[in-house]
Amino acid sequence: MAQFFGIHPVNPQGRLIRQAVEIISRGGVIVYPTDSSYALGCAIGNGEAMMRIRRIRKVGDEHNFTLVCKDLSELSIYARVDNDIYRLLKRFTPGPYTFILAASREVPRRLQNPKRRTIGLRVPDFPIVESLLAGLGEPIMSSTLILPGENLPLNDASEIRVRLEHEVDLVIDGGPCGIQPTSVIELMEGVPVVAREGKGDVRVFR
Repeated sequence: MAQFFGIHPVNPQGRLIRQAVEIISRGGVIVYPTDSSYALGCAIGNGEAMMRIRRIRKVGDEHNFTLVCKDLSELSIYARVDNDIYRLLKRFTPGPYTFILAASREVPRRLQNPKRRTIGLRVPDFPIVESLLAGLGEPIMSSTLILPGENLPLNDASEIRVRLEHEVDLVIDGGPCGIQPTSVIELMEGVPVVAREGKGDVRVFR
């Protein structure tokens, strides 16, 4: 049975954040709100938790996970970033964008796209996520909470609790946070390519 925490979206309660971090650190799978939509998350090094997320979403090895990072300096640890890309990332982080970049050696092979050796990285602009990342001390391995057969992310924490109470370890209720996933921008060739148009404005990348 999943635990259910109501966490204030602007002033997250430290006690609940610490409990959530402990659940992640122990190998748990959580549902948490971001600046775009609700997401599934787990510790970066936990292969079993990653497989649980795959089962919940019914996706295979080709599914791309995203590393949710606390800031740009952490993001640059997990991707190969030149000066031009760094300036672009600085302009658009934090925010509702996922950037597809060439993975660095710090990224476990199972998290990379198996064909292109890339990784999705993002820095959300949302206090609950910022607090979780600060407590965890490393990125959260994440996937948008879109269930099989559906096109949009779940948005109501109470509904999420009912539907996933036996599949996850914790649901964090941070209030409604939208039903648009992030915009996805590919940056492997140095020229931005819009792979998915979502919440983040993509006009500047076209």
